[in-house]
Amino acid sequence: METSLDQNFWNQRWKNQQTGWDIGYASTPIVTFMDKYPNKDARILIPGCGNAYEAAFLLENGFTNLTLIDIAPIAIQNVKEKFKNNPQINIVHGDFFEHKGEYDLLIEQTFFCALEPKLRSDYVNQASSLLADGGEIMGLLFGKEFESEGPPFGGSINNYRLLFDKLFVIEIMEPCYNSIAPREGSELFIKLRRIN
Repeated sequence: METSLDQNFWNQRWKNQQTGWDIGYASTPIVTFMDKYPNKDARILIPGCGNAYEAAFLLENGFTNLTLIDIAPIAIQNVKEKFKNNPQINIVHGDFFEHKGEYDLLIEQTFFCALEPKLRSDYVNQASSLLADGGEIMGLLFGKEFESEGPPFGGSINNYRLLFDKLFVIEIMEPCYNSIAPREGSELFIKLRRIN
């Protein structure tokens, strides 16, 4: 994918500790949802995993099949160190758009909003191709536009519906009721099921 927000861009952000997306723990809406998720053996993908707090939470709660992917070498180095004794976690240094695999659940936490908007259709196509029949995307999108140039990049429910409903059944796409305080009123919770 041609983008100026490439591996060098993101690695530089990590080097300079410009990681404003990093809240330091697993995001409350994702924790709340995964607390009730029944299949502990589900094949789960977390793109743009960063420090992978969600993965640590899932591991502690008995999930057995996690794949983390990030384009930034520093992020990958961090998570490899963090999860070095955890064979349940597969860590991939690479580009989400070139990734191959089959998953039951894709957890969306600050990855989609970090992509340039011109890549959003490609994201939808790639997510659909990575998910098994009935596979889902679950997580958070920003439900507002930002005044300054991104990343992050925002959007609206209407835009997102148009984007996703070609390949996904939109089961939930609504203002998030349990966002963390700094993101209150700006997030949408999504649960999208791949159309078979």
